[in-house]
Amino acid sequence: MGLSLIVLAAGQGTRMQSDLPKVLHPLGGVPMLAHTMASGAAMAPERVAVVCGHGAEQVREAVAEIDPEAQVVIQSEQLGTGHAVLQAAPVLEGASGDAVVLYGDTPFIRSETLEAMSEARAGGADIVVLGFMAEDPGRYGRLVTVEERLLRIVEYKDATQGERAIRMCNSGVIMADAATLMQLVGEIGNQNASGEYYLTDVVALGRARGLTAEVVLCEEAETMGINTRAELAQAEAAFQARMRAETLENGVTLTAPETVHFAQDTIIGRDATVEPYVVFGPGVTVETGAVIRAFSHLEGCHVSRGAIVGPYARLRPGAELAEDVKVGNFVEVKNAEIAEGAKVNHLSYIGDASIGRGANVGAGTITCNYDGVFKHRTEIGPRAFIGSNTMLVAPVKIGAEAMTASGSVITSDVEAGALAVARSRQVTKPGLAEKMMARLKALKAAKKG
Repeated sequence: MGLSLIVLAAGQGTRMQSDLPKVLHPLGGVPMLAHTMASGAAMAPERVAVVCGHGAEQVREAVAEIDPEAQVVIQSEQLGTGHAVLQAAPVLEGASGDAVVLYGDTPFIRSETLEAMSEARAGGADIVVLGFMAEDPGRYGRLVTVEERLLRIVEYKDATQGERAIRMCNSGVIMADAATLMQLVGEIGNQNASGEYYLTDVVALGRARGLTAEVVLCEEAETMGINTRAELAQAEAAFQARMRAETLENGVTLTAPETVHFAQDTIIGRDATVEPYVVFGPGVTVETGAVIRAFSHLEGCHVSRGAIVGPYARLRPGAELAEDVKVGNFVEVKNAEIAEGAKVNHLSYIGDASIGRGANVGAGTITCNYDGVFKHRTEIGPRAFIGSNTMLVAPVKIGAEAMTASGSVITSDVEAGALAVARSRQVTKPGLAEKMMARLKALKAAKKG
């Protein structure tokens, strides 16, 4: 029997003051929704239903990128969490096994916590609710228990003074047999202070049927919800702190950890070194022993063992650096493969290109890859030497061990072992600069007069 995952992502998030749906705001370089779906994906669900409403088409596109197998359903009216879960009924029809409800704006629920809930289900609990002990319970829903049994969940608005004194709070995450959950959700009413259909009512409805309910507790930090820009900033800080700690524990040197920013999927091998003020966007893998020097920005790239990047380098999507490559200061690489031992040390742009083993690209080199309509590739052969300030007008091939002279504009292929010199002829006109400066001074004097 497999697990079904229901992710609620329909909220408008008015307090974010944004046209972007709340669950699509970035956290660790990806939509916060991606974090929730990743936690659920670790449970290998057979079915995934994402319930969206506000900005449905944008959410649908994001879901397709995160998990193409997930199904999106629409909650046209936001009538509460119970009503939202009910919209997933068509996706769960005929499902065997359990279903768990997660939230797109609560991104830190760990897969280990979901495993603990599954173990509680296997231990005999019909309904399992994820709770936490709050330092300041505030307006959270309260979990009313007797010994280990959960009697009911009461929303703050509907709670008595005695119930509001309870510190055990509801995270909103709930797990039960899929068919049972959907039956109970279908019975939820809206006789409460908000006139909404609360998912939390399934506990009382289940107990009325003779079902058992239990609480699994997690750390309060896991249940952090994001409703405002300030909370988004707090969540980003929490995410970065966790990633830095995990990276250090995995044997990576961070010389100034608090200045390094990671994405959700950043992978760095042991004995790599990351200097201060490095930013990792999504899709970066750095192998063991590589060095990422200060003020570099990487996204969608792969850096192999022993390579050195930066300082002040930018690796864009498609950058593939082989072992012992050197990419130096103010170098940008995009959609390009740089083979073992090659060097691009200074002030260069390498886009849509391949650079052979041991090649040396001089300062100021540009692969002119875009003609205004199409992108074209540049190929530089093994052990080639590209002189400083060379413009390589793609498509163009530089052969193995070929050379280009400094200041050349290369528009044709250069065969292996050849030297290409392509400079405009220098013309010197004696006295012309002096005459031009005199004329400029005269014009300035006339304006003042």
